[in-house]
Amino acid sequence: MDHKLNRWPARLDLLQSGSGLLLVLFIWGHMFFESSILLGKDAMLWVTKMFEGEHIFGKPYPVLVSAAAAVLLLLIALHALLALRKFPASYRQYQRFNHHLASVRHMDTTLWAVQVITGFLLFFLASAHLLVVLVQPDNIGPYASADRIWSGRFWLVYAPLLLIVHVHAGIGVYRLAMKWGPFSAATSGLWRGRIRLALYCIVAFYLCLGTASLVTYMRIGAEHAPFAGERYMAPPGTEAH
Repeated sequence: MDHKLNRWPARLDLLQSGSGLLLVLFIWGHMFFESSILLGKDAMLWVTKMFEGEHIFGKPYPVLVSAAAAVLLLLIALHALLALRKFPASYRQYQRFNHHLASVRHMDTTLWAVQVITGFLLFFLASAHLLVVLVQPDNIGPYASADRIWSGRFWLVYAPLLLIVHVHAGIGVYRLAMKWGPFSAATSGLWRGRIRLALYCIVAFYLCLGTASLVTYMRIGAEHAPFAGERYMAPPGTEAH
């Protein structure tokens, strides 16, 4: 008797990989734009206006930022739902996995466990950040962002989020490379170490970049604390934000 091949697990796996890759590319690009504060307040203001569409439409439309945040929230929810298929579904399954993890001591299995934990935490931390952006899209700028981080105490969210998101993203890209990369069984072991080292370096780079940016926002926020709520005044010839 012929059995029809069920292709849905493979399709869902591909969708999970694709959504994860899109999220990684976003967070890596986002970190570069966010780090514009390292070049000065005017540079960060220019990036803010760019995402609000002012350079194209002649005036800012913060709703564009809200729309981007909504799309990202949906993408995170989709990716999380797809990833849940592989999480331990019961306490007994968790016990078995924990026993396997302790007895085998395999690096890739350990990385998968770290990705599960960081993914669980990210669902809440990243969602909290995006919800703020969604409902307050006009509250972004050199002083507005710095005030939120320092006076609003959002550094308590962003500091762990910075670490968790880049660890999760790095492990995710490594797993994607090993799963979908054009490696033969004979060469996969060689490439495994090289890709892992490259991802360690990339994660370290983004953690340094993100930490420098966060510290800069905190410093600006601390200096601006007596005037929290006031917006940064743009150079002559441009609008204030």
